[in-house]
Amino acid sequence: MKEQLQAIVTVLSLVNPAICAMMFVHGEVGRSFGGQLIDATKAGLAILVILVGAALVGTQLLHLFGVSLDAFMVAGGGVLAWMGFAMLSSQSTASASTVAQANSEPSLTPLILFAASPGTITGVITLSAAHTRLKLPITALVAIVVAVMVTWLVMLFFARFTGKQDGGGFIRDTMTRLMGLIVLSMGVQFALTGFHAFAA
Repeated sequence: MKEQLQAIVTVLSLVNPAICAMMFVHGEVGRSFGGQLIDATKAGLAILVILVGAALVGTQLLHLFGVSLDAFMVAGGGVLAWMGFAMLSSQSTASASTVAQANSEPSLTPLILFAASPGTITGVITLSAAHTRLKLPITALVAIVVAVMVTWLVMLFFARFTGKQDGGGFIRDTMTRLMGLIVLSMGVQFALTGFHAFAA
C-alpha cells in the first residue's frame, strides 16, 4: 500500500493536474461545457494511452538495449530530481509561457505533451522497473489510471467554475513548487535505491 501511494503521488506530481487544468481552461475559452467535456476526455485518453504504453513496453526496451533496471533507476531518478528542481526553482515562468502558448493555440497537443512529457514517461518507466508484479507493472498502471482520472476531473472542475478567469497565479505557483519538491524527493529516492542495488 505504501509503494502504491508513493507511485500515485509521483505520477500525479509529474502530470501536474493543476497546470494541465490552467492550460485546458485557456485553450477552451468560449466552448460549451459539453465541448469541454469531450475535449477533456480526448486529452485524458491520449495521456492514458501514452503512459500505459510506456509502463508496459518501457522495461522491455531497456532489456532490448542491454540497460539494467538498476542503472535506469539511477538515471531516471537523476532526471526526476532535475525536473523537480526545475519546478521548485523556476518552473512557474515556464508554466505561464506554456499556458500562454495553449491560449494562442487551442489544440489539445500542448496539454498532452505537457502531461505525458519525456520526464513523466521516464518516471513511469522507473516506477515500472521498481515495482513490477507478476510481469505486469501493476503499481505503475494503477498510479497512471488514478493520475489521469484526477487530471480529467480537475480540468472539468476548473473549466466549469473558473470560466475565463486565470484561476489564481499564486495557487498555480504554489502547487508547482510543492509538486516540484515531491518530484525532487522521489527522484533522489529512486537514484539512491538503484545505486544501492547496482553496487550490491
